[in-house]
Amino acid sequence: MDSGWSRRRFVGALGAAAGASVLSGCGDGGTAGSTPARPSGSTSPGATASASAPAAKEPSGPRPLYLGTYTSMEGGGEGIGVAAYDPVSGRITGSGTITGVPDPSYLAVHPDGRTLYAVQERERGAVTAVRTSDREVLGSRATGGAHTCQLAVHPGGRWLLSADYGSGTVAVHPIDASGALGERTALVTHSRPAPGPGQEGPHAHQILTTPDGGHVLAVDLGTDTVYSYRLDQRAGTLTEVARAHTRPGAGPRHLTFHPGGRYAYLACEVDDTVSACSYDPSSGRLTIGRPQSTGAKADTNYPAQFAVTPDGAYAFLANRGDDTIARYAVEADGARLRLLGTVPSGGEFPRQLALSPDGGLLFTANQRSGTVGVFHVDGRDGGLRRAGEPFASPVAVCALPL
Repeated sequence: MDSGWSRRRFVGALGAAAGASVLSGCGDGGTAGSTPARPSGSTSPGATASASAPAAKEPSGPRPLYLGTYTSMEGGGEGIGVAAYDPVSGRITGSGTITGVPDPSYLAVHPDGRTLYAVQERERGAVTAVRTSDREVLGSRATGGAHTCQLAVHPGGRWLLSADYGSGTVAVHPIDASGALGERTALVTHSRPAPGPGQEGPHAHQILTTPDGGHVLAVDLGTDTVYSYRLDQRAGTLTEVARAHTRPGAGPRHLTFHPGGRYAYLACEVDDTVSACSYDPSSGRLTIGRPQSTGAKADTNYPAQFAVTPDGAYAFLANRGDDTIARYAVEADGARLRLLGTVPSGGEFPRQLALSPDGGLLFTANQRSGTVGVFHVDGRDGGLRRAGEPFASPVAVCALPL
């Protein structure tokens, strides 16, 4: 095991010994309280098909699923897990491991689907490219930072963006025609504003491209800031254009856009809140709304990540500690979130959520129980229904369904 554990890994490991049993079942997956109708103001065209009969909207045949883990953590995996899921039943079947990639805790895929990218969340941070057709590792590149924790491919497919939690840096690497990575073209350190008490330093937790492709946003837990950059698509450099600040000590972790592109939803890990945000495409400026409840009832909870349905009608939030998925109705064309309730995540410490491409299935990577849960998503009301028993996957921290 490498000597430097980041806070995000430490949080994930806390209490693991006390809660080591795998939760094979957590009720019937029903929602708390009454089931509402589709919210008014949603951008959905008013679909009436339920995910209880997903065959009409899912592709036939098994689909790829890649799983991230920590290889240096006790009980962790040996590399990137390779599996497949049935788009009708949601059943997951394992098919091996891509070895040679240490601590691949977060994954992303190229827009053409031919290359998979993984972080190496270690003291010397790196990013790795893997060809999906034959699982060949195409090579790794150092990010220049520490504990690379998240990455994203620019929609044009020419640049890989990454975030380094340990050093509070974000980096850019070129992608060549084969999908392999070139030498780093940019490295930016988040040095201002100064971190608050107990936040120790800058901690870049996420980097993503806005839906319009015009800006790159970086979420920093240590400085309570979301930074907006312009990416020079010829040189691969970043220029800061705006900053958005949460309240001190909020610890912003992960931002997810509404498909309309004008609004996004921010999970704040430290103060256990979420916020709806507005985005101005012309300036790149994000405006963070008032803090809202995560729906968690546990004394300690760390909200992790949102997932938004493709029609923009519903949002789901992973609650680590409460071990639930919070359900929100998305209203006012994306500007508002209304908490509907929570459902058990089907495991312990749901680190990450991901929807299948059509939104019919929701996957939960449950870190402490080492499982991936699957839920059918009802397109009429955003209800979640468990799709069988969770799939065993060592220290599951990322699920990427294609």
